[in-house]
Amino acid sequence: MNDGPDPPPGGAGHAFWQSLDELAQSPDFLRRLEQRFPDEYARLAELAASIDRRRFLQLTAATLALSGLAACGPAPIAGLVIPYVDQPEDTVPGKVRLFASALTRDGLATGILARQIMARPINIEGNPDHPASLGASDAIMQATVLDLYDPDRSKWVIDNGEVSSADALVTALVNRMPQLGKTQGEGLRVLTRASSSPTLSAQFAALTRLYPRLRRHHWHGGWRDNLREASRRAFGRVVAAVPKLDKADIILAVDSDLLNEAPGHLAHARAFARRRRELASGGRGNRLYAIESTPTVTGANADHRFVVAAAQMEPVLRALAAHIGIGPREWAGGAAPSWLPAVAADLAQHKGRALVHVGPYQSVSLHLLGHAINAGLGAFGQTLEFLEPPELDTSDEISSLSSLVADMHKGEVDTLLILGGNPAFTAPPDLGFDEALKRVKFSLHLATHVNETTRLCRWHLPRAQELERWSDARAFDGTATIVQPQIEPLYGGWSEHELLAVLGGAVRPQGHDIVQATWQGEAKRRGIADFATFWREAVRAGVVPGTRSPAAPVTLSPNIISEISATGQTDPPALSVLFRPDPWLRDGRYANNGWLQELPRPLTKLTWDNAVLVAPALAKERGLANEDVVAVETEAGRVKGPVWVMPGQAADAVTVLVGFGRRVVGRVGAGTGFDGFPLRSSNTLTEAPLRRLAKTDQKWPLATTQVHQHIHDPLHPGDILRFGTVEELRRNPDMFKGQSPQDSLYPAWPYPRYAWAMAINLSSCIGCASCTMACAAENNIPVVGKDQVLRDREMHWIRVDRYYRGDENAPTETLFQPVPCMHCEDAPCEVVCPVEATMHDHDGLNVMVYNRCVGTRFCSNNCPYKVRRFNWINYTKRDPRLDLAWNPDLTVRARGVMEKCTYCIQRIREAEITADREGRRVRDGEVRTACQAACPTEAIVFGDQNDAHSAVRKRKDSPLDYGMLEGLNTKPRTTYEARITNPNPALAEG
Repeated sequence: MNDGPDPPPGGAGHAFWQSLDELAQSPDFLRRLEQRFPDEYARLAELAASIDRRRFLQLTAATLALSGLAACGPAPIAGLVIPYVDQPEDTVPGKVRLFASALTRDGLATGILARQIMARPINIEGNPDHPASLGASDAIMQATVLDLYDPDRSKWVIDNGEVSSADALVTALVNRMPQLGKTQGEGLRVLTRASSSPTLSAQFAALTRLYPRLRRHHWHGGWRDNLREASRRAFGRVVAAVPKLDKADIILAVDSDLLNEAPGHLAHARAFARRRRELASGGRGNRLYAIESTPTVTGANADHRFVVAAAQMEPVLRALAAHIGIGPREWAGGAAPSWLPAVAADLAQHKGRALVHVGPYQSVSLHLLGHAINAGLGAFGQTLEFLEPPELDTSDEISSLSSLVADMHKGEVDTLLILGGNPAFTAPPDLGFDEALKRVKFSLHLATHVNETTRLCRWHLPRAQELERWSDARAFDGTATIVQPQIEPLYGGWSEHELLAVLGGAVRPQGHDIVQATWQGEAKRRGIADFATFWREAVRAGVVPGTRSPAAPVTLSPNIISEISATGQTDPPALSVLFRPDPWLRDGRYANNGWLQELPRPLTKLTWDNAVLVAPALAKERGLANEDVVAVETEAGRVKGPVWVMPGQAADAVTVLVGFGRRVVGRVGAGTGFDGFPLRSSNTLTEAPLRRLAKTDQKWPLATTQVHQHIHDPLHPGDILRFGTVEELRRNPDMFKGQSPQDSLYPAWPYPRYAWAMAINLSSCIGCASCTMACAAENNIPVVGKDQVLRDREMHWIRVDRYYRGDENAPTETLFQPVPCMHCEDAPCEVVCPVEATMHDHDGLNVMVYNRCVGTRFCSNNCPYKVRRFNWINYTKRDPRLDLAWNPDLTVRARGVMEKCTYCIQRIREAEITADREGRRVRDGEVRTACQAACPTEAIVFGDQNDAHSAVRKRKDSPLDYGMLEGLNTKPRTTYEARITNPNPALAEG
């Protein structure tokens, strides 16, 4: 039974594997494969002693608690938020309402629709009218709801470590203003994170007129400094380069996570996936190449992914440029790998339809190379659009922060306002930010949580969370959104607009009035007479029309080749450390969010910890294994962290994901991971030479979910994953045709009313995990904590399995497969349930009657898809004071109950009731499951398969459609479309 992974259709020997243990067929993996519940029976006796009650209660409180706050929320377009003490006239109990707004990341806006029930936000979806979301959302956006209801948020104004009041703070600030006026703001500094807010820009302009010597600084981690500097050298100024993936036939991603991290990544992923789906229908489609030193989601979705040593990234791209005909011939020297001529030829053959995208973490010279290649390929104005940058400040971040710190050290800063962020945690240690901040007489930190920076400031003011404040922001293409609050500030938080208004002399400023004044001025400049209608429509739609950034005419510097030669790297180090923000925690700002801590990372599947990622080859050379603690040392500092052996990692580099190891953080984030920021210096923000990598005698357990629900079917190996190339599909259109359902002793049950079903396109799925987080937010799925994940007890109703194919050091194929409940028509779980807790309803849904379940777990034992979750502990213990975080449309399950995906039955029932009331059938698209609504690539389609014109029926009629393990005759309602890739025929043998 356990003779290794089996080859699915698509070519002999194309074996997929999920982990290195599976690839090696280690004894531990084989033992786990034989057991349905790994180690559970051996651990039952020690269960009571193994649970840390204090830690469990901390996690439960931080996930669910709100300390008895009363619900409140805004009227649709009211100027001020209406408290829910007196019920607004237009509020219907239990009715879902949507309100447009935006969330910002790296200073740029993504449009959202906040789902409200009883005037409190319970879920986030994308705004289909917003260019940055197009109706989709990602995991961090979904988890913002939990940040809103985080009981560890800052609740009090603090003065020198003592609880104070907002009035006292305002008085202290106002008392300083006469002196600031006399000196024209000499010594007054404001430090912000990245921002694109027009209102903030207008406020700084007004403050500069009032205090001409005021200086504003910005710090967001310095991740995009090289990108901006390359733009200055290539074009003479900073411009926003926006990829147009809908027009790109050939894409080369150079250490770029374009589909999962770049500004506008949701829109980019959607455009990429739509072109991808053309392949199955005979269309032109697209082809994606990726060269990278550390794996990314974009690289995992490439038709060809090439592992390039960190020290060789620039020589390889120079050689590529030379093969295309850009730059001197000597660039095409000995560094050129065997695959490079074919890639260069493919790009050159598609001039005007090709694109090279360099990730922000690469050097200035590599970005210059990218600009030069794109110019030579005719990408400008075709697959690459240049716009005026939407950010307030495009200057060098590290220079801005360095100048501030230098002035603080010299005593030239006596008043400092820090608006958000946590520079004491993220600033390079060689700057000495902590010591410099202690020299400032009046320092104020505006933040949602008390953090490392707060402890060093004289004053702390609670900041309103993004769902609580009025503001505005621009998208990656400049489109503006007016950010409206979804609830009154739970802890009396302030916005940066209100704080700056006090500095400008305002009395009792209101965020709404400040933002509205900005747009009144804009309406006047546009000649809009009816401002009230303009304002109301802009707030309602979540998009301000006519605000997209204008095109930025660019001319490539004629000295670009000499610029590249002058900035080239010489004498590269033998080993490097690559610094990357954690996919979910980013720079640590989301460290106290339990949903994000427990969400498996797309490629490592790690939860609750970061790790030092090393290549299998380097691990063998140094005798390293998963969970070995190593000491990592650079010129800047030294840290210790556990090892994770990462397939596809370059052997000359280790990757450290920063954002963990917070020292001043709430209950959830305490004790998670290690801090990698001390390894960075002001000169090595994204990559540093590795001085030392030494194995210690310590181990650190890592909670990974990658093999928790391993599916293995030696009799029908092709029933799990099906894939093939576009050429194979053209030669054999029926290559994915599976087994016909076997005859049954029992007649098929008719479902004449509705037959709800789901189809998942594996060619579109990029593995971003948006579906998993959306499901958790919608369905009251609890956080269980690291200890329980280590016991295979995470509760997510939909998992995203990640498979590799090929060599462990350079996998040739990575495939993601979302796995919810299959809703089998002949469900194996139902026949073994002794109390009929799992059963079929009149529409064919496999439902759970929770109050019948007695926790035998027979259904989970009999489920071949391993999609059921059992409440081992009372994870969702209710407290009547702590209810705001729950979705009231869903039950909250108790200990001893089995649960699983329900196809968001609450949304189905709502649509059915509405349709029955109106005397009609539910329309196609009227029911959108949470996972479907979130998916940026439209990989998931849901609907009534009885409707011949429905989108789900059309997908299921595709020759690519198949049911997982359909040879078992379970007749799953959830089916898949096989993954189709578009490899370069010239590289097929390689």
